[in-house]
Amino acid sequence: MSTPRFALSMLARTPTCMRHAADIYMRSGIVPIARLRTSAALHRTRSFVSTSIVRAAPPAPTQVPKSTASISFAPTPDELKAQELDVDIIAQEDVKLELTDRAAEQLRSIATREHRPNAGLRIAVESGGCHGYQYTMELASERNAEDYHFTHPDISPSNIYIDAVSLGLINGSMIDFATELIGSSFRVAANPQAKGGCGCGISWEMKD
Repeated sequence: MSTPRFALSMLARTPTCMRHAADIYMRSGIVPIARLRTSAALHRTRSFVSTSIVRAAPPAPTQVPKSTASISFAPTPDELKAQELDVDIIAQEDVKLELTDRAAEQLRSIATREHRPNAGLRIAVESGGCHGYQYTMELASERNAEDYHFTHPDISPSNIYIDAVSLGLINGSMIDFATELIGSSFRVAANPQAKGGCGCGISWEMKD
């Protein structure tokens, strides 16, 4: 049976974000906890780009308990130079990341289960998607030289690793962990650097 002409016309006009939406349906578009790499995949890596693409979440409700994350370590100019990264270091007093209690509790659970106190979540930003940028996340066994290391001030271990380049794009954001019908996931919320995104919920645009 041949495809109706009007159907072919509709497929030809399908926007990019709809194709992303179909991809979300197949892959959920976020990082469900069941799909995060387990101990067998925890390894030292020089790369901060993951194949797991994360949906840019809407701002979390204000009633969710959260704290300003503490900076345990920050990369030095020499470390960045050794990694051949040309990036301006953000003054430590200007660095801010919020971490919800439930996200910190989940990170502690992962580290405890893996028997690795330094295990944590690596967050990065890469180019791509309909609007130019997208978040990626993966489990990490330790801090890389180019990473900022954040922890919850009262819940430990609760390790977040963000490379110096990506931090400039998500500084001031909140890291949350939420449960929905499609599963539980970590997510980046309330990014003050973003001004909007694609209808697919994956890609976002940088403020001017």
